[in-house]
Amino acid sequence: MHKGSCLCGAVRFEVTGDLHPPDACHCSQCRRASGHYWASTDVAEGDLTVHGAENVTWFQSSEKVRRGFCATCGATLFWDPIFHPKIAIAMGAFDKPADVRLGMHIHVADKGDYYDITDGLPQHAH
Repeated sequence: MHKGSCLCGAVRFEVTGDLHPPDACHCSQCRRASGHYWASTDVAEGDLTVHGAENVTWFQSSEKVRRGFCATCGATLFWDPIFHPKIAIAMGAFDKPADVRLGMHIHVADKGDYYDITDGLPQHAH
């Protein structure tokens, strides 16, 4: 089991099972929402338990996706594709050890111009 929380602890979560290798999304929406690129792992909704769910505020960032933030501290926690049975959880919100390493970069065609991607991991334009 993996556990994590927002910055203030109003939202805590548990994920059963192993975490999949996370991806780093470099799209402009993820960069604006997180302040840099967004690293997250996808989990089945049934494997996620959220404590303090009443403290999660959802922002509909597109027709197909909503993003979950802590209403108290503003921490970005979730990326939820509405019609999909998985939800992405911010890697930075997990307690250590996460026991997983970044697997790839996505939407690199839209990445910020203030940094380079030099870790040798696979990069996908979209």
